[in-house]
Amino acid sequence: MSVDLAVIPVAGLGTRLLPATKSQPKEMLPVGRKPVVQYVVEELAANGIRRSLFVTGPGKHSIENHFDIDDVLIDFLRRSGREELLPDLLFERQNMQYAYVRQRRQLGLGHAVLCAEPFVGRQPFVVALGDSIIGRHAQSRIVQRMIEVFEESDASAVIAFEHVDPEHVHHYGIARPKGDCQADVFRLDDVVEKPEPEEAPSTLAVAARYVFRPVVFDALRRTVPGKGGEIQLTDAVRDLIRAGHTVLGVNLGAGERRYDIGNFSSYFSAFIEFALTDEREGARLRSTVRELLEQLEDSSSPEAS
Repeated sequence: MSVDLAVIPVAGLGTRLLPATKSQPKEMLPVGRKPVVQYVVEELAANGIRRSLFVTGPGKHSIENHFDIDDVLIDFLRRSGREELLPDLLFERQNMQYAYVRQRRQLGLGHAVLCAEPFVGRQPFVVALGDSIIGRHAQSRIVQRMIEVFEESDASAVIAFEHVDPEHVHHYGIARPKGDCQADVFRLDDVVEKPEPEEAPSTLAVAARYVFRPVVFDALRRTVPGKGGEIQLTDAVRDLIRAGHTVLGVNLGAGERRYDIGNFSSYFSAFIEFALTDEREGARLRSTVRELLEQLEDSSSPEAS
């Protein structure tokens, strides 16, 4: 059976992006021309996903509103002679069904996925983190490749990975591969959550995309809550591995970098890159940035002081 369902956790508070996230979800922050979560949904649609379940929380209503068909806005644009803006709303009508469930308590990513069980039932499904874009402007086929690997194997889970700098491994779940970690597809011996650089088994970091069989729900129910009472998805993956299930990793391909909108450093970098490569405004903006950089360099030079 082809996998056409995705669970998109968007319930996090986004505290590392305050005050920008005080009154809006971090998933709705713009990166260039679109909010983060729109890139995620468009990536999934391009990879064959036709049903998306958002796991939401307090203050996330704007996500639901964003994907509604806004006939009032469309009619206003037509009546006011602004039809050239209508293509920017075509995402409302893409071939995707939406559903929403609440994570009523902030108990971690694993708990958010577990909240999806009544909707998912016994179907295989994708998990796509709603604050992470894969590929510049979401041009990525990683989910399709993961589904193909999943359907061709007896795996209980397939997880996307990317190489990160050694000094950054303590921010991610890190793979301990069984065999060649440079291969496009490899088997996992373990996943270690946020290890110190000297203890990391590799530099392969979980890249915000997963494909699961529903057996992961059983593992999540067995998972002992950790710090803050949170249930970690990584712990459930480790449980599957230790129980003898096959868990595979798939490396991101060339050009399939992960853009993690989780802190200001990564958010600023992603926004700048997407804006500078925008089809309509990128060339003009690049010229403006070059001029600005020259001004800043001139003002900071010893001769200017």
